[in-house]
Amino acid sequence: MSHRLNSSVRLYKGQGLERKLMYPKLCIIFPQGRPWRLLGKRLSRVGGAAVLLSNKSVDRRRAKYKLVHVVRTHRGADDKAFRCVYQEQDDNGKTGVSLSKDLMAIAGGALKTNITTLGPLVLPISEQLLFFATLLVKKLFNENVKPYIPDFKLAFDHFCIHAGGRAVIDELEKNLHLLPAHVEASRMTLHRFGNTSSSSIWYELAYTEAKRRMRKGHRVWQIAFGSGFKCNSAIWEALQNVTPSPNGPWEDCINKYPVKVIS
Repeated sequence: MSHRLNSSVRLYKGQGLERKLMYPKLCIIFPQGRPWRLLGKRLSRVGGAAVLLSNKSVDRRRAKYKLVHVVRTHRGADDKAFRCVYQEQDDNGKTGVSLSKDLMAIAGGALKTNITTLGPLVLPISEQLLFFATLLVKKLFNENVKPYIPDFKLAFDHFCIHAGGRAVIDELEKNLHLLPAHVEASRMTLHRFGNTSSSSIWYELAYTEAKRRMRKGHRVWQIAFGSGFKCNSAIWEALQNVTPSPNGPWEDCINKYPVKVIS
């Protein structure tokens, strides 16, 4: 989509239209034989982020965060998971992205695997013991016993959830027993910028910084999804009281947030 957008902008400039006081309407058209392959373009907006990393000890004094853990779950070995978000050509040779009806179920499975790997790395011992105890009871005595959902609020101060849609945020808020304050950054990012896919977690981190909520020692859980199918978690620890960037994406509107989002 970006190359079509850039071409259109160049077209306006080539005709000298940028010098006129006007409101040009830009219409991006994707000719497709199968409309459902446009879903990826209809759901997603344009977003991007850049992060500078360093492994030099001298940079610690000026770094904002320390990367503590990265957990990557990839389910490409499963054909259903591999093709649930898939780029291919239709019968007319037009390239598009198709989304499978199994997408949410596959995402849930990838998330479960990711969390199972992440838990022992970040959770207090008490939460880990409760989790494994219920698994043992379930296996030995009663299959109907629901597995214990660890309290990840004991491990993290902030949550940056992939803002792929309200349903994604709702499900994670419900299943992880989070409070509205924990998903505020995700909901406001979705409201302000739409679905910017995996880059949304950086808009959310910027929101938390703009609200001056990031204190030294705070831990952040960023969790995002992508085709493959994959689910990735990154855990960061703040090395200082983080102040908002003067050129951040929320600079011109942070005082208006949070807003009430109508269901």
